[in-house]
Amino acid sequence: MSSACDYATLDCERPSPDLLVVRLDRPEVANALNTQMGRDVAALFGGLILDPGEVRCVILTGAGEKAFCAGGDLKERDGMSDADWRRQHAIFEQAFYAVMDCPIPVIAAVNGAAYGGGCEFALACDFIYAARTARFALTETRLGIIPGGGGTQNLPRAAGTRRAKELIFSAAPFTAEEALAWGIVNRVCEPGELMAQVLEAAQRICANAPIAVRQAKRAITVGSEVDLKTGLAIEIEAYNRTTGTKDRLEGVAAFNQKRLARFTGE
Repeated sequence: MSSACDYATLDCERPSPDLLVVRLDRPEVANALNTQMGRDVAALFGGLILDPGEVRCVILTGAGEKAFCAGGDLKERDGMSDADWRRQHAIFEQAFYAVMDCPIPVIAAVNGAAYGGGCEFALACDFIYAARTARFALTETRLGIIPGGGGTQNLPRAAGTRRAKELIFSAAPFTAEEALAWGIVNRVCEPGELMAQVLEAAQRICANAPIAVRQAKRAITVGSEVDLKTGLAIEIEAYNRTTGTKDRLEGVAAFNQKRLARFTGE
């Protein structure tokens, strides 16, 4: 992936060549998802799908301190015809699916409100760290629609079908602590410590063999959708893609020489 990150609604940072931090950057409207942001997210993550380059991990967060993403921009949607709404939503679908299809790990750092599509963006990531002050909700049924960015699929996979039905049918908000207890969030952090802890987790991922990490992600993601025997076959296929790599030789050599491995992604 090119080091350039020139998007109208996203702010990108490369703390190191192998780590990309992406901020949803419309803080004046709580980072609400508009058409341009949909295009930008789809383009950025679509590029990572085609060629991740040096990037070994992505952190997705929100600009500012109050919101991760407040969901769809309802002011932009006000007065839209049905056809225009569907056309816009097709762009949003590509954005959510691009995050889910990203071959490298994506961590959500939920720094504030994650409502509607914002909650779906977090759920589309591989796992979630949240500030203690963060709040979540899938609010779509209050607007006469349902979650359409993966929420009806990703939430029950994280929290179970009964919990997902309760949260989606009621559109009720829930806290970071509740999200942790229900298996939606991996870790709750103090607000001032959130990014430091997410960066630490990302750096641990970046230190490992990138081909192995990508293949592990594929085995887990694809294998979790099939029966056990098929999942085991997917795992072995992914495993075999790592055995012929230089990184596998480097990992074994580093272990035996009692030094840190220097993985190159080859």
